[in-house]
Amino acid sequence: MNRIAFKMHLHKGFEAEYEKRHKELWPELQELLKMSGISEYSIFLDEATGELFGVMKAEEGHKISMLPAHPVMKKWWAYMKDIMDANPDQSPVSIPLREVFYLP
Repeated sequence: MNRIAFKMHLHKGFEAEYEKRHKELWPELQELLKMSGISEYSIFLDEATGELFGVMKAEEGHKISMLPAHPVMKKWWAYMKDIMDANPDQSPVSIPLREVFYLP
């Protein structure tokens, strides 16, 4: 199992909206993430800075690299682009983080 961590940035004033949208996460997106090999996916918010910290577990042989081409993923990115930093393709600006410590 691989652990993957990353950070993103939420626009100020959209904290409640971000949380609401994730509480109402589309079933088809949940299924897509699980089918891609993702489990135990969490996102944390630093309310002082708007930084989002995401961490997930991915099975060996996961298919995360295929997500950007999937229509459901593209639809989610379009839905979220107004409240967070986004790339020209509407995907969130996501900065990978290198693990420096783990206590199993």
